[in-house]
Amino acid sequence: MARPIWNGVLSFGLLNVPISVMSGERKMDLHFRMLDGRDKNPVRYERVNSETGEEVPWKSIVKAFEYAKGNYVVLEPEDIESAAPESHESIDIEAFVDATEITPAYYEKPYVLVPGKKADKGYVLLRETLRKTGRIGIGRVVIRTREYLCAVFPQGDALVMNLLRYPQEIVDVDDYKLPAAKAGDVRISKAELDMAEKLIESMASAWKPEDYKDEFRDRLRKVIEQRVKSAGVTRRVDDEPEPPADATTNVVDFMSLLRKSLATHKRTPAKSESSAKAKTQSPRSKAKPRKAASKAAPAKKSAKRRSTSARKSA
Repeated sequence: MARPIWNGVLSFGLLNVPISVMSGERKMDLHFRMLDGRDKNPVRYERVNSETGEEVPWKSIVKAFEYAKGNYVVLEPEDIESAAPESHESIDIEAFVDATEITPAYYEKPYVLVPGKKADKGYVLLRETLRKTGRIGIGRVVIRTREYLCAVFPQGDALVMNLLRYPQEIVDVDDYKLPAAKAGDVRISKAELDMAEKLIESMASAWKPEDYKDEFRDRLRKVIEQRVKSAGVTRRVDDEPEPPADATTNVVDFMSLLRKSLATHKRTPAKSESSAKAKTQSPRSKAKPRKAASKAAPAKKSAKRRSTSARKSA
């Protein structure tokens, strides 16, 4: 059974529904390795210094942003951490919109939300209400260190979360030269329109996704299996991963929380007052100056480490 991306809660208003976020896609790509054609040994990719040609160990690599050609500002781990969102274990629904308002270009990657123990009531409540109203929940979720916009909507018995692209990530169709002319403007006759309509109607069908398969992948896999068979190689099947542990929750008064949500138009606070106070006193909350460096900055750090090591050896 697949492992969850993370376990947390789906929050809307003052209600929290414990869920496990499971991948909603299955990668079917065939992965290839690059070999040296002379002796069939794998080709290894190394991290190499562009100036010296020497391999760079992971511990000496830093992240930097090139703000101008050949000029870099080095980001320390705490710089990236300070920009990361605080909440990592909740999907916070901020609004409910009509499902038809979001165009397909916004949808990026699907996940399935699986309810935790004793969470069926809240899960079904949200699923059926979304189905009845024809709306989907728009919220934010943190996966690893990045915050994403997401949509939550019903699909059969499931609540599905689909990551959304931000508007800045979508190319406006008006950026391209497109024909704005109507049929008559480009001399399309009524007979041609009627014929095209009849063709489309003759090919009309219900959407059956199971009817569509990656035929190229299937043919290529057969070629690979034939190659493996002719070489006398035995394939190994990977072990199944361990099943995930279910999240737990307490019994809650849904009517009370719904009334409070309607009265206050607020969602569940992510942290208690005591934990929030502790967070403001934590070292992470203190702003740290960002370090700017030229392209030679990593080399200076490496030289400093070498001189320190030399002193210790002496």
